[in-house]
Amino acid sequence: MNEPKTLLLFGDSNTHCTMPMRELGERNRHPLNIRWTSLLARKLGDNWRVIDEGLPGRTTVHNDPIEGEHKNGASVLPAILETHQCISVIAIMLGTNDLKFRFGVNAFDIAQSIGKLIRIIRASGCGPKGESPKIIVIAPPPIKEVGALAKIFKEGERLSLDLGNEIKIVAECENVLFADLNSHVCVSNIDGVHYDSVAMEPIATLMFESVRKLSF
Repeated sequence: MNEPKTLLLFGDSNTHCTMPMRELGERNRHPLNIRWTSLLARKLGDNWRVIDEGLPGRTTVHNDPIEGEHKNGASVLPAILETHQCISVIAIMLGTNDLKFRFGVNAFDIAQSIGKLIRIIRASGCGPKGESPKIIVIAPPPIKEVGALAKIFKEGERLSLDLGNEIKIVAECENVLFADLNSHVCVSNIDGVHYDSVAMEPIATLMFESVRKLSF
């Protein structure tokens, strides 16, 4: 019997499936059975092992001066890749937290940072037979400056409007599969960053269709 393929979902609170926050500090997650990561695993079936590596507050390449250095995706990625090898596919779903006012970066910078993550993955040899895993890059939808997170993401709404296109450009330059959440889901009006339960199924479907586009 063949070993199942491994899909690693490398993301932030929206891979963690954090529920929209009415107040700062809330740590509620969608129930396990309705999380998009769980729905995706069921769609893929027994031939796949799905690892949901989602850390709330994770950035692409930035040490967070308030939430901690461990939020830096680039710094922890090599260890995660080595932990879970051999990885058939890794899906990167990051960029939203980089929009926080404290980091002072634009959509171009964020997309370039995702490009750095792609290169870290390719150099890791964590795929089957020591090769690179196949890579999917997912662009998050634009955020909204509303609710409890509005001050943290000051000016982020404007910057986020360009993020999907900039990420698409990087994905094309790096020759990796691109998926755009903007045409499938939108952020919650409660906090402008996270997704409500209605978004779980469309995200799972988009990811399932993306994985099916890859050849093995």
